[in-house]
Amino acid sequence: QGVLSNISSITDLGGFDPVWLFLVVGGVMFILGFAGCIGALRENTFLLKFFSVFLGIIFFLELTAGVLAFVFKDWIKDQLYFFINNNIRAYRDDIDLQNLIEFTQEFWQCCGAFGADDWNLNIYFNCTDSNASRERCGVPFSCCTKDPAEDVINTQCGYDARQKPEVDQQIVIYTKGCVPQFEKWLQDNLTIVAGIFIGIALLQIFGICLAQNLVSDIEAVRASW
Repeated sequence: QGVLSNISSITDLGGFDPVWLFLVVGGVMFILGFAGCIGALRENTFLLKFFSVFLGIIFFLELTAGVLAFVFKDWIKDQLYFFINNNIRAYRDDIDLQNLIEFTQEFWQCCGAFGADDWNLNIYFNCTDSNASRERCGVPFSCCTKDPAEDVINTQCGYDARQKPEVDQQIVIYTKGCVPQFEKWLQDNLTIVAGIFIGIALLQIFGICLAQNLVSDIEAVRASW
């Protein structure tokens, strides 16, 4: 609950609580599964038709969301940039958000939204003269390039990293931002991502076809009575 509250506070959703999203998705899945299961067991054509129509609506919404994501990819990029920068500002405020951004930077080997200088947004890491923090002009340890020979994580490896020339920074820390790295990851794994979405779509279409075939068989049997 605390993690979701923090995510809600740093997203541009007008105070929308993500808990409601989980409740709605869970409720829809329960109703859909209940209608399909009971409809098939009891040979109830109303529930089977409801199942197939509902599944068709979900498929259409997913297709629409995919098209909109492609059309408004720049807006999505801006929202991702906004989300990461808000995480940077709140980096020391909550351990869950801190772990989230640490994981992101380590996984995609990135630092900040569009570069390491985005950490100037954080009161502990900014390079202003009034900043008395030891982490001034530094970055979190998740931005540091990893040495395979190191068994223990050096949590101070990012200290003063941004005071060095850019050429020297590239040796010590990741200088690419997480938004460009995420785009590169999507491009490199486009086949896998597309395959997953196509597989889900085919399963939904298969479910709709099975439900409609069962409805046709039930109606054919009833018509012969």
